[in-house]
Order: sequence, then C-alpha cells, then structure tokens
Amino acid sequence: VQLQASGGGSVQPGGSLRLSCSSSRAIFSSIIVAWYRQSPGKERELVASLARDGTRYLLDSVKERFTISRDNAKNTVSLQMNSLKPEDTAVYYCKIRWTRDYWGQGTLVTVSS
Repeated sequence: VQLQASGGGSVQPGGSLRLSCSSSRAIFSSIIVAWYRQSPGKERELVASLARDGTRYLLDSVKERFTISRDNAKNTVSLQMNSLKPEDTAVYYCKIRWTRDYWGQGTLVTVSS
C-alpha cells in the first residue's frame, strides 16, 4: 500500500491550504483515516481523524479551522486547513488503518509572515 501526501507549502498567517492523501488501496474498507503532524523537537500528534462510522476527532487547537474528509471514489483523504497560524507549522502525515496502519511520507506546512 502506498500513501502519497501532497498540498503542503508556505503560507502567511490567516491563509489556507488543502492537504491530500492519495491511497493505492481502496479506502472504503479502512477503519479510520487520520492526519498527524510533527514540529521540530516535538512528538507527533494526532490532528484529525475520521472513522468508518463517521466519528470525527479534531485537536482542540484546530477546531473551527480544520476539516477532515474522505472521498472513497477517489481513494483520497483530505485536510482543509483555514485560518492557519504559525503554530500550525509542521510536517503533516496521513495515516490509514485497515488491518494495520499505513503512513504517507509527510508534507511540510510552513506558516510565516
């Protein structure tokens, strides 16, 4: 299984980015899809997740700003990020769980003026 993350880049505070994670395996059967991030010197943290039953999780600091979604037809998981802040700067990783977890390679998001 290959997960390809894309969409990262550099934006100013208040800007928006949309991350995408394309899967080589059909995601309709996945248990959960998620986005994590890791900043320099910090542990990787769960940012958002979406379970097969529709249960969603969002990190408190991104609520009202980030949205996770999945497109089973395109085998893609997305993270829409609005009102970005400098503290959102990190490498973002997608993860999809079937019988085990698979990770994308990470995409860098830099929020700076």
